Amino acid sequence: MRLSYPTNLRIVKVPCTGRVAAIHLLRAIEKGADGVFIAGCMEGDCHYQEGNLRAKKRVTYIRGLLESIGVDRERVAMYNLSAGMGPRFAEIAQEMTDKIRQLGPLVKSTNAGKEVVA
Repeated sequence: MRLSYPTNLRIVKVPCTGRVAAIHLLRAIEKGADGVFIAGCMEGDCHYQEGNLRAKKRVTYIRGLLESIGVDRERVAMYNLSAGMGPRFAEIAQEMTDKIRQLGPLVKSTNAGKEVVA
């Protein structure tokens, strides 16, 4: 079965979502991503015991941090899926892409007073 998801999606595979640090999420946004989502295993079903719970805490932290600097917290999200939920992954990818399009591109100010799309 071939799944179709948005072509502007960049997938970064990690052994466990617990390996995704807060800096990785922030760096993705800094490098130009308008949104980031983590797709991890089901809660309570992590091969590495609590990796997905650590990732969930980091996502919550980053969402609060973004909100405190005036960036919509909906740009970062976490979803729990099993390996057999490929069609659901494709749905989530489309939903997240639609949400980010609705929010519009991230814009940041430079020291020169110009606005640059990140």
